[in-house]
Amino acid sequence: MVAVVAVLSVTPPSPRTDVPADEPSAAAAFAHVERIGARTHVAGSAANDEVRTYILDTLRGFGVETRVQDAVGVNPRGVQQAARVRNVVATIPGTAPVAERGRVLLVAHYDSVQVGPGANDDGAGVSTLLESARVLRAAPMRNDVVLLFTDAEEACLCGAQAFVASDPLAAQGGVVLNVEARGTGGPVIMFETTRGNQNLIDVYSGAAPHPVATSFAVEVYRILPNDTDFSPFRDAGRFTGLNSAYIDGSAAYHSPEDTPERMDRGSLQAHLDSAVALARAFGDEDVRALPAAQDATYFPVLDTLVHYPEPAVWPLAIVAAIAVVALAVVARWKRAASVPRMLGGLVLAVVPLVGAPLLSQGGWALLVAIRPDYASVRDVWDPTWYRWALVLLVAAVVLIWFALLRKAIGAVALVVGGLAWLAALEIVLASFAPGGSYLAALPALAGAVCTAVAVAVGRTGMGIAAAVVAAFVAVVVLVPTAVLFFPALGLPVAAVPAFVLVLLTPVLLPLIDPLLGTRAWWPGPVALVAAVALGAVGLSADRFTPEDPVPAQLMYALDADTGQARWVTEQEHPGAWTAGYVDTRQLVPELLGMSGFFWAGPAPVAPLPPARVDVVSDVAEGTGRTVTVRIVPQRPVRLLAVETGNGPVLRAATAAGAPIDVRDGRLDLIFHAPPADGIELRLELAGTGPVDLSVLDGSDGLADLPGFTPRPPDVGIAGSHTSELVPRLRTLAL
Repeated sequence: MVAVVAVLSVTPPSPRTDVPADEPSAAAAFAHVERIGARTHVAGSAANDEVRTYILDTLRGFGVETRVQDAVGVNPRGVQQAARVRNVVATIPGTAPVAERGRVLLVAHYDSVQVGPGANDDGAGVSTLLESARVLRAAPMRNDVVLLFTDAEEACLCGAQAFVASDPLAAQGGVVLNVEARGTGGPVIMFETTRGNQNLIDVYSGAAPHPVATSFAVEVYRILPNDTDFSPFRDAGRFTGLNSAYIDGSAAYHSPEDTPERMDRGSLQAHLDSAVALARAFGDEDVRALPAAQDATYFPVLDTLVHYPEPAVWPLAIVAAIAVVALAVVARWKRAASVPRMLGGLVLAVVPLVGAPLLSQGGWALLVAIRPDYASVRDVWDPTWYRWALVLLVAAVVLIWFALLRKAIGAVALVVGGLAWLAALEIVLASFAPGGSYLAALPALAGAVCTAVAVAVGRTGMGIAAAVVAAFVAVVVLVPTAVLFFPALGLPVAAVPAFVLVLLTPVLLPLIDPLLGTRAWWPGPVALVAAVALGAVGLSADRFTPEDPVPAQLMYALDADTGQARWVTEQEHPGAWTAGYVDTRQLVPELLGMSGFFWAGPAPVAPLPPARVDVVSDVAEGTGRTVTVRIVPQRPVRLLAVETGNGPVLRAATAAGAPIDVRDGRLDLIFHAPPADGIELRLELAGTGPVDLSVLDGSDGLADLPGFTPRPPDVGIAGSHTSELVPRLRTLAL
């Protein structure tokens, strides 16, 4: 029952329709989603202009002061990228004197990827901000509330970059609340913060109506290469803030299936409730006092957020480790377990800790072997049956292991051995990821203390109560995190939630042992049979159909210098349809930041007009020269990529008037959403000789290319920034 309640506590609320005017409504917000997510609206497109106009008209209809920031944003991370962006900036002025106000920024991006309508990503965020504007304008707070609708997030985060770098409202910093979606539903998870988040978490925990957040997620996210619009604010150093998203249903992420019909309106309601509540809470805070010297540790427990400061991590870890040692002493004293048996329990406890994750990952490998198209998915369309199968598989491993060792080693020895591994894990986490140490420290502490009590008093009412308390603590701490890992990582990484679940083992054994009685052998095999049965049901329930297609990623690349064209896919395991275009692993030269071996195949040469390169000026100055060129696409394109090669070293460069970093004397830039009249590129060279300039212009859509055969109904377009891309490359000497 506790596990069920723990799971329900991290599920989205029901959407509300009949609400007071000063509270947000999912029904009202969903009307915006239907307009925003009606069709693909990639940055720079006419459809994106229409979405921007809709946002402007809606905000002005609410009486909110609104303007457009028209700028060039530059993202220097990795392959340098830039874009012409038009951010929508709306302000609800605060009530405090201007000099005393801070700023609370609600942020969402209004562009979509090039192949999908983006109803969830980020129609959910845009509609949340629009509905929040309606609600918040009626009762302003002491601080200004800025609603920022960024452009070109999907391309390069360039809208957020432009705002942070050049908009006057960004100069003094503030609190940023970024609203995102990476799927179609699930709880809204606050998964990222700026560093020094202790004061932020204090406010969040008290204000958020559905606090689903874990500091372990922040630790994990900080080491991942993933970025959102939150990243430029985080890296600027003058903002604090929180990043939130719902992430279940990721099979539709960045794909044509990201439609309004797939949106869980309860998840939209969760976004709305959190955005309004947090805006109100931070709107009355002194935002200058929010940055702290340390992070907090926090996690959800039965619809509340437990949190404590980072300095408590090590004392808690040490106390938990001491408690495990004390348990071993009590067990030896009460003759519940000998030292050799406890050492045996320590060694044998590795079996479920390693075996359950390996078997879970092996189960996914078996599913891929049965259904090869699973090899290319981020997650399956209907994962419910598979998730329950994984839970039962972990239970089967633990129960069979326990049944085999219960008499030979003893339950107490196995508990001590398992808790010792939890103590070791908590020390490792405290050292390298302190925000995740609670996952092992709290179950280890509760398990050690309560098991020691149970061993000391025997199977009395107090002993049973102690076992129940330990189980309660472990379940409310570990189960929500395991549940959140399912959508966060998807079934292809089944080992991770399996590992979190198996951490329950040593804490639950004192409660399981008396319940099994003399029939300890049968629950494990029954759980294993049930896991297999649920996996079979999952195979039957989750099928690729025209509504839920198998993802297929394909692009067409034309090298005008060699006169060769190729079909290329990024998929490691191309499906049957994609395999009709690609036949060998080939070395693909650097292309939009990609380089290496990809599946590719020969393609007919399409008559794609090259981008025109006009020399605007060429001025020699001493030993160098400055060349200005205008690159004008001759077809509708989503991006231009330019790179300098052989020739004089490059000293400085600008694109569309924006300074571009020069690395190793070369220019390597992708420019998204270029204007129809092209971009002007200025190159300052250290020599007077010619320089090679490679120009790639990329459009979207394979349908009109020679040799292309439409996808079958059950084959869809994979959620990738290069799906359907048609780049044409040429090199010329300047």
